[in-house]
Amino acid sequence: MGSTSTAISNVFVYGSLLADDVVRALLNRVPPSSPAILPGYQRFSIKERVYPAIIPVEKTQVTGKVLLGITPAELHILDAFEDDEYERATVDVFLNDSSEMMQAYTYVWENKTDPNLYGEWDFEEWKHLHKESFLNMTMGFMKEMELSDSKTRVATYESFYQGIDE
Repeated sequence: MGSTSTAISNVFVYGSLLADDVVRALLNRVPPSSPAILPGYQRFSIKERVYPAIIPVEKTQVTGKVLLGITPAELHILDAFEDDEYERATVDVFLNDSSEMMQAYTYVWENKTDPNLYGEWDFEEWKHLHKESFLNMTMGFMKEMELSDSKTRVATYESFYQGIDE
């Protein structure tokens, strides 16, 4: 099992990580990606958050994309970024440009019965309203991560957004 250290992963993203700028801030590169659909899940907005959540819901699907060729070090960064609000799950996604199915990781909202989940999350609206401040928060998170006593992403998010009026 020594090969796990070099295992390359694919990660299905459906929220802020659809923005190349945010991915670049986290990983210092924009990996190749493919548009994809995740069946059996639904994307929601979260009260008082600018990023979305997905939870399993039958007969629904989530559109997003798969980031290809994510290294173990990059996966560690994504795990830390998604923090403990999400759990990393292995899912089967369909690539839009073919009917090919691929296994990928994705981040599923931990609390499946969270009363703060509502409606549908809109990427275009997010880009317009929140991308710039979210990108600044992400850069702050990466600076923190380089320090040994780094804050969790949720703590970074909360401290960053406390200073911003809705």
